[in-house]
Amino acid sequence: MDHWLKASAADLGRGIGSGEIDPVALTETYLNAIASHPFADRIYARVTADRAMAEAEAASARAKAGQRLSALDGVPISWKDLFDSAGVATEAGSALLKGRTPEVDAPVLRNATALGLVCLGKTHMSELAFSGLGLNPVTATPPCVNDHDAVSGGSSSGAATSVAFDLAACGIGSDTGGSVRIPAAWNDLVGLKTTAGRIGLQGVVDLCAKFDTIGPLCRSVEDAALMLAVLEGGKAADLTGATLKGKRFAVLQTVVLEGTREAPMKAFDDAVAKLAEAGAEIVKIDAPEVAEAMAMAGPLYTAEAYGRWRDVIEANPDLMFDRVLERFRGGKDVGAADYVAAWQKLERLRAVWYERVAGFDAVLCPTAPILPPKVDRLMQDDAYFVTENLLALQNTRVGNLMGNCGVTLPTGVPSCGILLNGLPGQEERLLRVAAAAEAALALG
Repeated sequence: MDHWLKASAADLGRGIGSGEIDPVALTETYLNAIASHPFADRIYARVTADRAMAEAEAASARAKAGQRLSALDGVPISWKDLFDSAGVATEAGSALLKGRTPEVDAPVLRNATALGLVCLGKTHMSELAFSGLGLNPVTATPPCVNDHDAVSGGSSSGAATSVAFDLAACGIGSDTGGSVRIPAAWNDLVGLKTTAGRIGLQGVVDLCAKFDTIGPLCRSVEDAALMLAVLEGGKAADLTGATLKGKRFAVLQTVVLEGTREAPMKAFDDAVAKLAEAGAEIVKIDAPEVAEAMAMAGPLYTAEAYGRWRDVIEANPDLMFDRVLERFRGGKDVGAADYVAAWQKLERLRAVWYERVAGFDAVLCPTAPILPPKVDRLMQDDAYFVTENLLALQNTRVGNLMGNCGVTLPTGVPSCGILLNGLPGQEERLLRVAAAAEAALALG
């Protein structure tokens, strides 16, 4: 039964539907794997074994009665430690929230439970979700699946590694500046960043509510499509017949190639070549509006984050990891008028961007310009932490600033992803394109 641990969520769902897999046995297999794994305590903040088994038993009974609630009914998944779960601590990776225990599930968790998914537990994350590296000396730092001495990417670090180390069929994370896509890329997974506002944030510990989004980290585009439907209680995108023939991809040249290191750049170029071989038209584009937007990222993010958390942070600043504390305090001196003006300018830049890319099926760039940095050096070198964190989020942040949805796909090169950006609200269309791209990349 150990082979179940490497299966996609969709395949597990099909196995349950055919009667080949019992949800109880499946959940026990995952719980046993977690209990015996050397990195389990660095990946899971809390394991909800009793809840998982109760949900698995109910799923098993439904399967036997032919009354399954969804294609993923009975499939065990993990949740980032910022989604409220009834009676279980939700601390967002911070000692500031130690012991915070909600009384009810977040609506997204409630939706998933109503459709039969099994909650394995809560996963570690960057403190208050404010780092793209996944380094968290306050709680735990999950290791990268490709280099156990390196960080796994943040802030959804445990969400990614729970899947990459075969301890969950899918991880649910959040993305404010790259927090789904970076850990997905560095751990060779598919990660979906949804459009801001598409999935409600009620019951989710927020960082920057105007940028925060919710999305899955998983093994396939099919899994991402099914999980999006589960999270919002909707219908999954139809991926059948997806093809790259006749598709047009823009390869962004502005900002996203700056500082990109050799391995991620080569992996990206090779991946783009495979997409072209599969029939896609490739067009290089410059977008000055992206550079203008990126220049405003600091004030926009830090002002909202500090405004949200100032009172909590300043009451007990010594409880925080100093690098994250410094990031929050970067918003201390941003004036209200400057913040409002920056948002108004960003809306104008978004309009220019949407017009520029409207004729393309996706805008491509390397998901991350760097490989996962080593934990030891990040801990010892303050300047290195700052530069690597900013570089890690450089490319993904474009999608957040411009209001896009996005999907990162593995390129086949360890810890190197290719990012497909789509227009706001166009997740289903983008997932079809991503499914075709996934197939083309697998052929290589």
